[in-house]
Amino acid sequence: MRSYLDFEKPVAELEAKIDELRGLNTDVSGAIGEELTKLETRAGKALVDLYASLTPWQKTQVARHQMRPHFVDYIAGMIEDFTPLAGDRKFADDEALIAGFGRFRGRSVCIMGQEKGSDTEGRLRHNFGMTRPEGYRKAVRLMELADRFGLPVVSLVDTAGAFPGIDAEERGQAEAIARSTEACLALGVPNVAVVVGEGGSGGAVAIATCNRVLMLEHAIYTVASPEASASILWRDSGRRQDAAQNMKITAQDLLRFGIIDGIIPEPAGGAHRDPAKMIKTAGDAIEKALDAFKGMSGDEIRNARAEKFLAIGRKL
Repeated sequence: MRSYLDFEKPVAELEAKIDELRGLNTDVSGAIGEELTKLETRAGKALVDLYASLTPWQKTQVARHQMRPHFVDYIAGMIEDFTPLAGDRKFADDEALIAGFGRFRGRSVCIMGQEKGSDTEGRLRHNFGMTRPEGYRKAVRLMELADRFGLPVVSLVDTAGAFPGIDAEERGQAEAIARSTEACLALGVPNVAVVVGEGGSGGAVAIATCNRVLMLEHAIYTVASPEASASILWRDSGRRQDAAQNMKITAQDLLRFGIIDGIIPEPAGGAHRDPAKMIKTAGDAIEKALDAFKGMSGDEIRNARAEKFLAIGRKL
């Protein structure tokens, strides 16, 4: 059952008519077939036109779409023999961040990312993709293992931010995020991050301080959610659209500012319209990014990563 966002109403109406015609117990040929073809063409064009001019707030809605492929979907579509490793060896395992090792197109990799969950039970189990300190300490543990065995690290980012609860603060949330960011910077193997949905605050940066940072076309990457920013700036979360517009959170703005390194195109209508195609396209981009570091020494990889982040803001 397809789920539509508010601004997709024109497309929803056309596709409802298409489904109605297809549901007729008659042969869709002749006049009905011609009308169906016309409607499909109109719906396809309307979808392309609509997604070519999305506002930052509309992109935020797309990035949060419940049918958008999640971390587990990318693992199923890109990684062979995935073996998740659990626990931070200090407190517990955090299912908001899944991490492990597997084979990506013939090479062994360490892969990690936030999982939001696809239903109520899953969302509660994965804490809506909001990582606690033990999740970031698990990420550090796996990054150190990857570095020891010379395996590249791939991060798939999809979180509204690190979990802000009292228990997380009691266990050192800020310190855990800082240590994870430090571990990213210290790697002597290449690391690539892809923001596949939301990239929220330090919760995203903790695993996205990488040699290459890529974003899906309609993903967002921001220091705080539009709602939180509106509450801080204007004491009115209702001004979330203004916040989204002014914060420059889209992939297109962030590429222009040099914050990210590339944009991965999404299928017409967003990643949720064709998850299989989106996963393959993302895989192609990750493979190309990793190939760029072939033959480089650990020091060269570290220095290139450091220079990338030190250069941010120099050309503005």
